[in-house]
Amino acid sequence: MPIIEQSAYNFPSIMNRNRHISTIYAALFKKFEVPGYTREKLELSDGDFINIDFLVNDPKKAVILCHGLEGDSRRTYNNSCATYFQEKGFSVFAWNNRTCGGEMNRLPRLYHHGAVDDLDEVVRFVLRKGFEEVYLIGYSMGGVQLLNYLGWTKIDHRIKAAVSISVPTHIATSAEVLKQGFNRVYLKNFTIDIKRKLKHKAAQFPDFINSDQIDKITSFDEVDQYFTAPLHGFASRDDYYQRVSPEFSLQNITTPVLIINSLDDPFLGERCYPRTIAQESEFVYLEMPKYGGHCAFPMRDSTYSYVEQRAYEFFESRNTVMVNKA
Repeated sequence: MPIIEQSAYNFPSIMNRNRHISTIYAALFKKFEVPGYTREKLELSDGDFINIDFLVNDPKKAVILCHGLEGDSRRTYNNSCATYFQEKGFSVFAWNNRTCGGEMNRLPRLYHHGAVDDLDEVVRFVLRKGFEEVYLIGYSMGGVQLLNYLGWTKIDHRIKAAVSISVPTHIATSAEVLKQGFNRVYLKNFTIDIKRKLKHKAAQFPDFINSDQIDKITSFDEVDQYFTAPLHGFASRDDYYQRVSPEFSLQNITTPVLIINSLDDPFLGERCYPRTIAQESEFVYLEMPKYGGHCAFPMRDSTYSYVEQRAYEFFESRNTVMVNKA
């Protein structure tokens, strides 16, 4: 019954007990220096590419970071996590989804919550470098990709554990929550960025993307119905939401994974807290702090956030379990 009943993250500052203050501060105002990455362009099997930023430290253990919607490898939460794990001795690989990271991809295809084939190519890229232990950390959409990867893919034995943070395990619920109240501010920011990319793609591929539909976008309904679903082989928006929601793949996971979703996350609805699955699973752990916002979790006396420290603790605890079993 791996539900973490008592989260250690219960007493942030009074200011950060407001979900929107925590979320907005972490996204817009908190700054964390980008690590001294090396960037490599990974050629994909379908003729496209993605960019991976990495720094090699320990040649035996590595962590792969998966960014959120309209994010990239150098977002503040990734920089903070990468630096924390580098200081703990890990090599770090932060990958950029197609269209992300400052360079537009070659093909009409964009990225989406079920893009586990790209994540799989990133994992293979890392494993080819000879690492014996590989761990995964995903934020928001990156957390969805991570969970789907673990639930849909045959996992290499060198993938030891994962942590998924602020993750919408039921995509339709999250899409509806973002239409409500102040949350519409976040939705508007997402749609502005997405529309900009779609206009770029429409100029590249006018036969694939109808530019007239781009200006009709007001929520994820239009994005996913007119673009995400048809471009990536889904029958409709509803088909896409059903097939890529981790709620339907969590039961297949056999790699230890910790989901950290705060109860005040403005992006998550009730179905994004998979209590029943966690109670019944040997591998899916669920931690639900009272506070934390979305991809925030600030701490009073540290420039780091709670989640990278918690991720490290979880990975270390898995190592202890494996040693004891041996």
